[in-house]
Amino acid sequence: MPISKEKQSRYPNNWKEISKRIRFDRAQNACEFCGAKNYEPHPITKSKVILTVAHLDHTPENCDDENLKALCQRCHLRYDLHRHIANRYANKHKFHLKLF
Repeated sequence: MPISKEKQSRYPNNWKEISKRIRFDRAQNACEFCGAKNYEPHPITKSKVILTVAHLDHTPENCDDENLKALCQRCHLRYDLHRHIANRYANKHKFHLKLF
């Protein structure tokens, strides 16, 4: 997932290298939750898989390997679902929850 401009400062300068290492070296080009292969059709959705790196604690500054997982779009969105729901609610009701 692209990093929004307002959140870019929270990521380390070497984020691209960290992300690449997690996705390709450690995860061997596959989702660490469901095993979907990068750039291939997802076994469930049939959409093209693009691996992303999720911060399990939702803190971009915490780039410890134990806090990072290579995830397909489906798994990443499902992992963050409660945050997406809260953000949507906050936007609908015109207040801001600091979640990230």
